Amino acid sequence: MVDGPADPELSEAGVAQSQHLAAYLADEHLHAICSSPLRRALETAGPVADSRGLPVEVIEGIAEWDQHATEYVPVEELKASDDPRWRALLQGEWDSDESRDEFRDRVVDTIEEVIDLHRGHRVAMVCHGGVINTYLAHVLGLDDAVGFFYPNYTSIHRVAAASSGERSVVTLNETSHLRGTGLPVGLFQGR
Repeated sequence: MVDGPADPELSEAGVAQSQHLAAYLADEHLHAICSSPLRRALETAGPVADSRGLPVEVIEGIAEWDQHATEYVPVEELKASDDPRWRALLQGEWDSDESRDEFRDRVVDTIEEVIDLHRGHRVAMVCHGGVINTYLAHVLGLDDAVGFFYPNYTSIHRVAAASSGERSVVTLNETSHLRGTGLPVGLFQGR
């Protein structure tokens, strides 16, 4: 246990994944890079922002649901060891300092605020699996879905946001930038 929240840095593989992500996105015109305040997100956003000379805008509201936990164990390790916490996650049990509804409201409200602030712009938002699941479930009208899919590490999920308020999922779980690298892709795709 640590004193205070667990906030690990990226692993060596995570650093390599973030570099591949930055190279993959090099041809995309981005106006802003936003990141969760958690270290692993900031370290993923860094190469993307550096490649464009853009600052990373830290957005507190897209931090993961377990941001205040004193221990961080990657979900694939929980699954591999059949940890009781993995089974609890699958059953929708929640161990956070905010309720599911509070988390959903924080995530959806924050992302909608970012959209409003960056009207007409293309924004990269670097965050976490729970945040991605929550916002995409909202867009798809699946508000009660808990973990309806597994976002792979450094995967890209594109949402088109119209000024009329319409939101459209364009892509989910893009990981082409990791193909053939030998790097871990995610819980179900391996390397």
